[in-house]
Amino acid sequence: MRLADEAIRRVEDWLEDFDPDEVDFASADGVLKIQFANGPTFVFNRQTAADQMWYAAGVRAWHYVYDDASGDWLCDKDGHELFAKIGETVSDQLGRAVTVPPSA
Repeated sequence: MRLADEAIRRVEDWLEDFDPDEVDFASADGVLKIQFANGPTFVFNRQTAADQMWYAAGVRAWHYVYDDASGDWLCDKDGHELFAKIGETVSDQLGRAVTVPPSA
């Protein structure tokens, strides 16, 4: 749960730098909603019972498990890294490249 909460805080900290008229967010009880001015909402949340993080962007959704060896959240289907996917989907929505910075 600590790792999941750290992941949510990392994305929250990143989103703080955006103009809220472009992208805003709301977070409560392990669920982070990323809201775009042009309509869609992406959802990032912890799934404590499954020891996973879930991320839904538009019609796509992914499940991530924490990999102790790499220290990354990796997709349980194809192994891509969680924060790279968040950066990619937010970039696609905004029409410009953005990346989630490494944790401090």
